[in-house]
Amino acid sequence: MEAFIIANMAPIMFGALVIFLLSGFPVAFALAANGLLFGLVGIELGLLKPELLQALPNRIFGIMANDTLLAIPFFTFMGLILERSGMAEDLLDTIGQLFGPIRGGVAYAVIFVGALLAATTGVVAASVISMGLISLPVMLRYGYDKRLASGVIAASGTLAQIIPPSLVLIVMADQLGRSVGDMYKAAFAPGLLLTAMYGGYVLAVSIFKPHHAPALPEEARNLKEPNGDSGVRSLLVLLVAAVAASYGFAHYYESTHPQAHADEVGIFAAALGIIGAFVFALANRYLKLGLLSRMAEKVVFVLIPPLALIFLVLGTIFIGLATPTEGGGMGALGAILLAMMNRRLNWSLLSQAMMSTTRLSCFVIFILIGSTVFALVFRGVNGDLWVEHLLSGLPGGATGFLIVVNILFFGLAFFLDFFELAFILVPLVGPVAEKLGIDLIWFGVLLGVNMQTSFMHPPFGFALFYLRSVAPKEVKTSDIYWGAIPFVCIQVIMVALIIAFPQLVSVSAKTDMTEQIELQIDAPADYGSPAEESKDGEAPELNFSTDEEGKKEK
Repeated sequence: MEAFIIANMAPIMFGALVIFLLSGFPVAFALAANGLLFGLVGIELGLLKPELLQALPNRIFGIMANDTLLAIPFFTFMGLILERSGMAEDLLDTIGQLFGPIRGGVAYAVIFVGALLAATTGVVAASVISMGLISLPVMLRYGYDKRLASGVIAASGTLAQIIPPSLVLIVMADQLGRSVGDMYKAAFAPGLLLTAMYGGYVLAVSIFKPHHAPALPEEARNLKEPNGDSGVRSLLVLLVAAVAASYGFAHYYESTHPQAHADEVGIFAAALGIIGAFVFALANRYLKLGLLSRMAEKVVFVLIPPLALIFLVLGTIFIGLATPTEGGGMGALGAILLAMMNRRLNWSLLSQAMMSTTRLSCFVIFILIGSTVFALVFRGVNGDLWVEHLLSGLPGGATGFLIVVNILFFGLAFFLDFFELAFILVPLVGPVAEKLGIDLIWFGVLLGVNMQTSFMHPPFGFALFYLRSVAPKEVKTSDIYWGAIPFVCIQVIMVALIIAFPQLVSVSAKTDMTEQIELQIDAPADYGSPAEESKDGEAPELNFSTDEEGKKEK
């Protein structure tokens, strides 16, 4: 029996962890307890040395000193401040008026605002609760199907998990040892494509079941001109002018800065167009030029502040001016300024945001500490080799590995949160993916899209719970569950598309995360010659230095 346990310690340890998790025991403590229990068993059986557990303090201090993880509280705080700043209400009301005249217009507005909130808040709970409180009653009042309305809101809220600044991508980059900025760049295109697929589903419903997604009635459209015109024409003219200005500036900048990267050119050009539109709208309002309609002016003043925050945070990260942690700090400051502009900033708002941020940050750190204890012992019993042999020997090579891993993540997402999946499974499958020649940034984005379904899975999806907490009584829980299923299928299709077309996720210039340290040993040229040995028998002095120290001395 003892020989069997020693030979199969890794699978037994993993099976015990699954039992711990399914028992409902808190994940952080289940991980740590499992690791310590099997560490003591391994020491008792002679499989491990007691010195192994002495590495735990250094590992925990390493977690505390990890600058990358500082981005999590910054982005969480930013999202919670923005949730209470009135930005979501203004966006949903204005964009709903803009898309209102077309069938499914409010659903399109929810998807658009969901993507915009994802790029500013990065917090699923904030997005789902805000849109559930504001949009769901409106959609039900004007005859939307309950399942479609609840499904669109829940799915749009989960975009915060894949569109930067996503907390999932920060954790994924940390666990895979890759740059957060590169992970953000790689995830942007899949996030926008997923948003477009949600819109395509609403379009299909509005065509084949038009009574499920009606247009807003005439009396609900309150941003009209005095003559009854919608005012969309002047908005289109302003949009064309802004795009033309951005396009012209991009050509000029490329000609004067031939070495500039495409990201840098695109961000500067887009920023110029957005600032120009905002300045023109300000001049139109305060100089009473009368060139913009009420609709155009309202859209500009509501849309530009969150876009400015997106460019402040993601733009500086993409062009290399700021790290994700610094970008998160600027985003938190920008969120406070937006709340001040909307006259929503008060001590109650700040204290609630800080308390929620502290709770989430402690939750993440405790899970990470628990997973560190588990991983240390699991590697000590050669669990990483067991996982590698198990997954690398699958039929189909890299493709078979990807299919099995994605099915595993999809299944476990029914029961586990994305933080738990990222801290438990990603460190196990990441090294195997790298040995199979899979790019880890691509792999991280793929798993991020997959883990996004953990918020949508009936019956345990957190987004569904958030929506249930704010939905009216006439919306049944079964309506929310059935409404989520088509969007879960869309996310599964997105996972398949990324596997089939890897070019959907790409970063042109990746950050090298490996530390280049060169050890220099300065020894006498004739060291080893008996004639040059010290008379008193002492060894010659050797000078050790790293390459950086050597450069400084020179």
